[in-house]
Amino acid sequence: MSRKTAVLGIIGLVVLGLDIITKQWALATLTPGRSIYPLGEWMPITLAFNRGAAFGLRIGDDPRLVFIPITIVALVILASLYRHAEETDWLRLLSVSLVMSGAVGNLIDRVRWDRGVVDFLGPVDLGFMDWPIFNVADMAITCGAFLLAISFWFEEEPETETATEAGGGGSADGAADGSSDAEPTSDLSGAPSEA
Repeated sequence: MSRKTAVLGIIGLVVLGLDIITKQWALATLTPGRSIYPLGEWMPITLAFNRGAAFGLRIGDDPRLVFIPITIVALVILASLYRHAEETDWLRLLSVSLVMSGAVGNLIDRVRWDRGVVDFLGPVDLGFMDWPIFNVADMAITCGAFLLAISFWFEEEPETETATEAGGGGSADGAADGSSDAEPTSDLSGAPSEA
């Protein structure tokens, strides 16, 4: 088994395992709309069904017709990104694995019924707004997307430095050795120069 397969397999099993187990617990234990506070006031536990996208955004009467194809296309793109990643690029492997695992976790909910994705963590009072209710898969997607953005940023930085060095190298070398591309001017008088 390759290192890339192992990373994706381990992260996928952990994220999907936690997501499925916690959602089953929420469905068996919680009443929709009623919050409990086992973790204190800062993190209520509230069962909710999200038929839309992030933050409860909805599209049409049956959002599954939109979100299931979009999720499948996203997974194909992410799988290609993962396949082309270097085995030593741990940040890229970790980030894509988290996003893919979270996407599959929420996709399972959308496929199995039309009630929507099972959410149960929150809402979290931030002082100026209530952060929407979420789940383990959402956390994996959010963390993975953040790490993926950092991965792309690190990838672009060396390319920018290389381009800068290549663009400024020619004039520096020319100045150092005293060479010049300008053609020599002839003696306008036409007189031969003395040795």
